[in-house]
Amino acid sequence: MLCLAGGLFLAASASRGADASDEPLADLKKLSLEQLMDIEVTSVSRHPERLLDAPSAIQVITGEDIRRSGASSLPEALRLADNLDVAQKNAHDWGITARGFNTDLANKLLVMIDGRTVYTPLFSGVFWDVQNRILTDIDRIEVISGPGGTLWGANAVNGVINITSKDARDTQGGLVETMVGTELEDAVNLRYGGVLAPGVFYRVYGQYFERDDAVLPNGTPAGDGWRMRRGGFRIDAEPTMENTLTLQGDVYGGTEGIETGGEADVGGGNLLARWSHPFSAEADLRLQIYYDRTHLDDPIPRSAFAGAGILTDDLDTYDVDFQNRFPAGRRQEIVWGLGYRYTHDSLVNAPGLAFVPAQLDRRLYSGFLQDKLTLRENLTLTLGSKIEHNDYTGRELEPSARLQWNIAPTQLFWSAVSRAVRTPSRVDRDIRQPSPPPAVLFGGTDFDSETVTAYEAGYRADLAARVSGSLTVFYNSYNDLRSLGVTPVTILPLVFQNNLEGETHGLELSLTYQPLPSWRLHGGYDLLEEHLHVKPGQLDLNHALNETSDPEQQFSLRSSLDLPHGLEWDATLRWVDELHDNNNGVVGIVPSYFELDARLGWRFSPALEFSVVGNNLLHSHHPEFGVPSPTREEIQRSVYGKVSWQF
Repeated sequence: MLCLAGGLFLAASASRGADASDEPLADLKKLSLEQLMDIEVTSVSRHPERLLDAPSAIQVITGEDIRRSGASSLPEALRLADNLDVAQKNAHDWGITARGFNTDLANKLLVMIDGRTVYTPLFSGVFWDVQNRILTDIDRIEVISGPGGTLWGANAVNGVINITSKDARDTQGGLVETMVGTELEDAVNLRYGGVLAPGVFYRVYGQYFERDDAVLPNGTPAGDGWRMRRGGFRIDAEPTMENTLTLQGDVYGGTEGIETGGEADVGGGNLLARWSHPFSAEADLRLQIYYDRTHLDDPIPRSAFAGAGILTDDLDTYDVDFQNRFPAGRRQEIVWGLGYRYTHDSLVNAPGLAFVPAQLDRRLYSGFLQDKLTLRENLTLTLGSKIEHNDYTGRELEPSARLQWNIAPTQLFWSAVSRAVRTPSRVDRDIRQPSPPPAVLFGGTDFDSETVTAYEAGYRADLAARVSGSLTVFYNSYNDLRSLGVTPVTILPLVFQNNLEGETHGLELSLTYQPLPSWRLHGGYDLLEEHLHVKPGQLDLNHALNETSDPEQQFSLRSSLDLPHGLEWDATLRWVDELHDNNNGVVGIVPSYFELDARLGWRFSPALEFSVVGNNLLHSHHPEFGVPSPTREEIQRSVYGKVSWQF
């Protein structure tokens, strides 16, 4: 309540009659469908290109989309991408994936924030609870479904999420945002941007929020409330016309309640520097360096095999990435690059969960080459591969071939075949449960990389002045997926092995229709068929159930309406098919559900905005993930109010 009161006090000083020429929110005006197709994306080819010319299953979430949705966290914003499966597990954890494999340890999606990979080698995935941002400062989120290993490397197996913040030049002045509600109990975002010198812009920010518990099926609180604080800066400079420099960093810390008891402590920080040197519109150099540190104290509950304890993990990551792009004649464009990553992982093991060795250094060397060939004016072929060397499996090769046919200036057909890998994590190789002998579960010392060969085809078009859309079909063949087996002769400990294989196929449909200049509708539909099985003559105690927890179908319909007098009305209806989870080797069901999110906003002045947001309005609480049990956590209906003032 204090945050909201403070925001109202600050807002009172804003003049309702401010000159529209000084409008700090001018960049948030709704883009036309044609302008949306002209948005530049970088995730498909590692250089800017029009969305309409990007030969991949890519969707773009704009900053305006995020604002109109009322999302208050990155995972909530990612629900706007039709080609993602987003499931909230509890008050602070989410499962997010593309094209399947959305398990407790989802590990086939590569996520980058401003070029920095947010990845933990503990399980080859993302801790979504610590990826917080002031959403107003996000320029766009590019979401690719399908392999991206050729350019981005291991773990870009089923997709890539690339989150890009606004340049400091575009966030000048101040921002105060306050929120208060039922689940998002209290939150405040503060940001200020200015000029350090001619051509040198900066911003600094601070963020704090408190979120309430999720609930158990009987409606009682689950005890997993969440508090987080974060701060950081960004500096963008253009010392000469030929060079741009970016320096940015963040620090964060917080606590998260655990349903089984106790609180987890999380924290960390990062520092990134990037230099870009364009030679022309078709040629440039880029060098990026970053350091990232994460800290986790995780309570591990008592079990039948070991007592309770705290697992502590401190991870230091050092990363260098170099890229060069240049034309090779009139019909050829080359992009190549080199990378190096060093990680130092230091653990203090708990009785019930351990990783051996507790101290581990790992090095990753990589290089990639991509050649874009113009076969004729409207037909291009892109060939490339990434080669990586890691300390677990040695050399990995991730090639791809991509054909692009611009049928017309507003229509694109593309197809691709590619290979990607998910390299072993510490869970796969080094886990011990419990840590005192006798152990029940071991990582597999010979656990190999999981692989996929993917076949895709897609169509994207600006069909008319009011209609645009895309359709993608895919077939993925997987091999050496993780399984759970027994130790020869002794049976125990159980061990992770690569005894699963199978295929998935499906389609992704996205359509936008603008019946009026003030009203836009967007719909999305996904179909996913998964068929995994144990290799002939092999064993999996989980019967090929543990690596998937995905809806066969899901769809969403989003409406954005501008009303008179500065009012805005937004609503999203989504339906998610039932999930089949692993429940000790048998199927556990998460029921299908409809849900509705809505937002009513009022632009009191160009600088001042009020809004009320409701999430999960169709149920008092419902599950989105997990096996049926009295302790499966459920997500509650929530409402919050927000005040946003820019000056």
